[in-house]
Amino acid sequence: MVTSPKKFIWGHTLNMNSQDILNCTETYLQKFVAPQAEIIDTNSEALATAIDGLEARSLLALRVPQYWGGLDIDPETFDRHQESIARYSGALWFLQAQHHSATSMLAASDNEMLKNKDLPAIARGELRLGVGFSHLRRSGNPVVTATPAKDGYLLSGTIPWVTGLGLFHKFILAATLPDDRAVFGMVPFANFAGECGTITCSEPMELISMSSTKTVTATLDNYLLHESQIISLKPAGWIAESDRKNVLKSIPATLGCIRAGLDAINSVASSKNSPAISAASHKLEEKFDRLKTNFNQAENCSFAEELALRAEAIDLAMRCGQAAVTVSAGAANSITHAAGRIYREALVYTVTGQTKDVMAATLDRILNS
Repeated sequence: MVTSPKKFIWGHTLNMNSQDILNCTETYLQKFVAPQAEIIDTNSEALATAIDGLEARSLLALRVPQYWGGLDIDPETFDRHQESIARYSGALWFLQAQHHSATSMLAASDNEMLKNKDLPAIARGELRLGVGFSHLRRSGNPVVTATPAKDGYLLSGTIPWVTGLGLFHKFILAATLPDDRAVFGMVPFANFAGECGTITCSEPMELISMSSTKTVTATLDNYLLHESQIISLKPAGWIAESDRKNVLKSIPATLGCIRAGLDAINSVASSKNSPAISAASHKLEEKFDRLKTNFNQAENCSFAEELALRAEAIDLAMRCGQAAVTVSAGAANSITHAAGRIYREALVYTVTGQTKDVMAATLDRILNS
């Protein structure tokens, strides 16, 4: 079990600058998370304790504006923070990334009453949020529908993926209106039955990586999303446009996975006198440095160049994961070995936020690199 006593007080970190926040994160990860990374990957209680440690240090309020008591760090610092977490634990990264996505969406909402209530609660460590709207990427009939009703919308359907059952209190979902717009709103992340309908969560899915995050399906039956819980209304096709603008969004976490693979390789290299391992480590480090430089300079890239960069990151994560497994030999096949965990995490980053364009770019990289 991870041990990380809550000895920070809400608001304590508000006086820290960006480097202080990164240093705080790195110290916590090295001291409390890294020694337990394999346990955190499969044990939900260990993951809950690890995220408690982030929350105790106000590191779950990075996307909460300072007006409501959060840290509201700049995008570059946030990317570096995400890379650090992914380097030490993919499961912890995945869970807190869902929360930050939800927090950002809430902070951008026009629902001032909801923001005034929930954003300070997040900053105080009293509220954690998940997300459930990746199904908007699916073609065909919508899997979750919203019907206009008095004081809100009636929601029905099954959300295929929601992460954090028992670890998050609420989640932001999306449902499709008759005119193909999407309504986003806040709902309880638990089994619920009452006058305003029902929410039924499945048992956690059996996943090959990050199973501790307790990802489930959530079925809604005539659940009334009250207007007070509405985050926003988005036009038809919103998620496609959002995905196009955010092709590079997952790269910092993928860089963290690459760094984790290199850490595993270097750990073996230090214990074995192997020119082959040393040479492989050096070449992969060079590829990592070039990739990171290109990412940091990607502000004016074309869409095609962004896709190629995303595919390159995925490819290098897989290569580093496979190299870590290779140099670790048969021990890597143990469920408790770091190399196997990192390789499995690379699979997750391959499909995180995947669109048809990202899939095509990834396949092109596989076939032609």
